[in-house]
Amino acid sequence: MYGRESIVLQREVNVVQIPDGTPATLPKGHVVTLFQSLGGNFTVTNERGHMVRVCGEDADALGKEPPSMSHLETGEEAEAVEKNAWEVMKTVFDPEIPVNIVDLGLVYLCQVTPVSEGGNSVNIIMTLTAPGCGMGPILQQDVEAGIRGLPGVKKVNVEVVFDPPWSRDMMSEVAKLQLGML
Repeated sequence: MYGRESIVLQREVNVVQIPDGTPATLPKGHVVTLFQSLGGNFTVTNERGHMVRVCGEDADALGKEPPSMSHLETGEEAEAVEKNAWEVMKTVFDPEIPVNIVDLGLVYLCQVTPVSEGGNSVNIIMTLTAPGCGMGPILQQDVEAGIRGLPGVKKVNVEVVFDPPWSRDMMSEVAKLQLGML
């Protein structure tokens, strides 16, 4: 969802400043403007025009509903876990770009391996659009937390690499179309 909806915060909320990734807090009653709502998180601008991200679990502070992942596969076998891991990663968005990290071409590998004590280990290799991206650790945490919450997942490792470097050629046709590049 895109829009320019003004919202009065219903409670104090922790946010992450964009693009540097610095944590901050906005007080109850603060007016923000909704920039985008994608992947369950919200990108808003505060009264000074600074862009911040509000996590989906804090949707109530904006008067919104928290995200739902009810469409995921059931089952804990490796195939279902891998499919669900890709679905989770499609809900992770760079807060400045209205395209998910999968369609941006930031995910290089998703490998699911059964572990001896039961469940699965999920290994993700991803990159960022730029090595100095302040939101990189936040995106990495979003991927890890989302996958860790899936049924059948015992271990998660999300590694950020810069070789090969990301380029626009790695974007899907869908992403290029969404960004007006086609």
